[in-house]
Amino acid sequence: MKAYIFPGQGSQFPGMGKELFEESDKAKSLFEKANQLLKFDITRVMFQGTEEELKQTNVTQPAIFLHSVILAAISENFEPQMVAGHSLGEFSALVASKALSFEDGLLLVAQRASAMQEACEMNPSTMAAILGLEDEKVEQVCAQIDEVVVAANYNCPGQLVISGSIKGIEIACARLKEAGAKRALPLPVGGAFHSPLMEPAREKLAKAIERTTFSAPRCPIYQNVNAQPSTNIETIKANLIAQLTEPVRWTQSVQNMVKDGATTFIECGPGKVLQGLVKKISPGVEVGSIR
Repeated sequence: MKAYIFPGQGSQFPGMGKELFEESDKAKSLFEKANQLLKFDITRVMFQGTEEELKQTNVTQPAIFLHSVILAAISENFEPQMVAGHSLGEFSALVASKALSFEDGLLLVAQRASAMQEACEMNPSTMAAILGLEDEKVEQVCAQIDEVVVAANYNCPGQLVISGSIKGIEIACARLKEAGAKRALPLPVGGAFHSPLMEPAREKLAKAIERTTFSAPRCPIYQNVNAQPSTNIETIKANLIAQLTEPVRWTQSVQNMVKDGATTFIECGPGKVLQGLVKKISPGVEVGSIR
């Protein structure tokens, strides 16, 4: 069985999407529609912008979404039997699997990015990658810190991203190194994504999601918050809202997809980050990408 997976923030690069725009009339039409919907020239930033410009949350999230969704839209052989997306990528997966329209998905992503940026400004916070330590040990250390510090991204065995206040992350990195972590790397992000500090963003996104029309997806989507397959519209919406303050259970999602029959994972979007994670989670499967 083929599983299609969609990347999240961090996979962007200068020039992303330019070849798609130049080589496909359908892609060009969708990019131009995105400029109109977003009310700014996102294609200019994607095709000509600097790394610094692309790092701005209000650009990064819709840019990655567009690259991923347009790749799926113009692919002749896009026939997913299951899908999943890492954080932001869950929105791309929902559009690609027909649960959301292109227009509604893009507007939700733009609202999500804006709400997250506002939450970051309200609560200065950050994230860090912890390498070479068991998930349970990371969870235990974080639970003993008085500041807000939680597990945010279960990326693969031995790689867990934590999220929280700036002071909390500093304390956690020091204690996790003492506990045996090979590395504890602060990440260049603007806030504590997938943590309780994103509650203001969750409330705003919840209102936007409730106003949006969803349809049953053409195949199961394995959602971040519980790593389980969903086709029920209300379940999908509830999980999508909860995602902002809950961890991304990517390791568990891939494991469940393999258990349910996935033998090939195709990454749909910029970069190859997810292919690398899948190989570490389940070395026996095939990985590839739409190009």
